[in-house]
Amino acid sequence: MILKLLISLLIGYLGWRWWKGLPRRKPARPFAPVFDEAEARAVLGVDADADADTIRAAHRRLMVALHPDRGGSTELARRINVARDTLLARRD
Repeated sequence: MILKLLISLLIGYLGWRWWKGLPRRKPARPFAPVFDEAEARAVLGVDADADADTIRAAHRRLMVALHPDRGGSTELARRINVARDTLLARRD
């Protein structure tokens, strides 16, 4: 009795998986842009002598305005994040 139940559940699960289709691969995300320091400063709108706190403040200001959850695009958010990471890596 229990064996029949387990077999029917297994067959139902396999049928459901077949009907649903095999797990699909997510499309590959495009590579994040690589900026030099001048491009990163232009994206964030900071000066060449900006310290880490100024860079973080500019990043936060832009992300509040352009976050994908607030109507911005994921590409803009990605560019802003890469610019921040580029500038902060140079400061450390």
